[in-house]
Amino acid sequence: MKKINHKIYARHEGVGREHMLPVPLLKGCIRETLRFESVNFPCEISIVISNNKFIQKMNKEFRNIDKATDVLSFPFNEFTPGNYEVDWNDAQGKQKTIPLGDIIISAEKVHSQAAEYGHSSFREAAYLVVHSVLHLLGYDHVDEAENKKLMRSREKEIMEYLTKKDVV
Repeated sequence: MKKINHKIYARHEGVGREHMLPVPLLKGCIRETLRFESVNFPCEISIVISNNKFIQKMNKEFRNIDKATDVLSFPFNEFTPGNYEVDWNDAQGKQKTIPLGDIIISAEKVHSQAAEYGHSSFREAAYLVVHSVLHLLGYDHVDEAENKKLMRSREKEIMEYLTKKDVV
C-alpha cells in the first residue's frame, strides 16, 4: 500500500511549560485518524496548541461565544463524512496537497478536563484531536440526532483503534 504524505504543522502559542502537549502524539493521532477515515490523498492540517485566553479570543471572534473552549476546528473544505473525493482539476493553484483546515486546542482545557474525567492528559488530547479532525472531514454534532450519533460512534471507534495501536 502506497504511503500518503499528510503534512501536519504544529506549534505551541502562549503555553506554559507545565501545559505543553506532546506534538508527536498529536501528529500521530491526526495521521491515524486520516488513515482510519481512508483519506487517500495528500493533505495538510495545522494545529495550534494554545492557552485559554487565546482560544477564548478565537471563539469570540469566529463563533461569537465569549468563553474558552477545549478545541476549535476550521475546515477549508465541505466534505460529506466518509466521502473525501477531491477534484484535482479544481484544486486551488493545482497544489500537490489539499489543505483540510486548522485546529486550535487549549492545553489548559486538556489538563483540566483530563482531571475532571479521570484519565490522562494524553488521552484527552488524543480525543480532542480526533474530534477536531472529524470536523475537518465534515462530521458535526450540532443536532442531537443522526449526525451527532454518527460522529460520536466514529470518535469511539477511532479511540479504540488508537488504544489498540498503542498510540494513546
